[in-house]
Amino acid sequence: MGFSDLYTSGEHRRNLAHFAAIATLASVDGEVSDREKKMLDSFANKLDITDSEYEEVMRTENKYPIDPPNSAERRLERLFDLFRIIFSDHEIDIEEMVLLKKYAIGLGFSSDKADDIIQRSVVIFSGRIDFDDYLYLLKK
Repeated sequence: MGFSDLYTSGEHRRNLAHFAAIATLASVDGEVSDREKKMLDSFANKLDITDSEYEEVMRTENKYPIDPPNSAERRLERLFDLFRIIFSDHEIDIEEMVLLKKYAIGLGFSSDKADDIIQRSVVIFSGRIDFDDYLYLLKK
């Protein structure tokens, strides 16, 4: 096994763990809606998840540990992916908020930073941003 094989398998393991977290959030309310299923399919494709891995993740409890990326931008990207799946039904519930916080802390954010990021993200994803923030986002 070459060095590149080790890197690829480690990256794939992180992608699989991330996909498992997304799937857990999608099913936290008891069922996966059609819209959530489409997003899960999209994430599976993006993260190079095989059909058998997909089935395993959907069948069992989340047994994959959180493997945080090294960069803050990649950690935020992982949270962004989770917010996309949560807001696929245009709402967020208490169970999803609890899982989001656990995941954010697992990614390496402090409890306070996780609360701040989650609160700001909920405002953005729910469309309740004020004009100044809207303007800032458009100019950035």
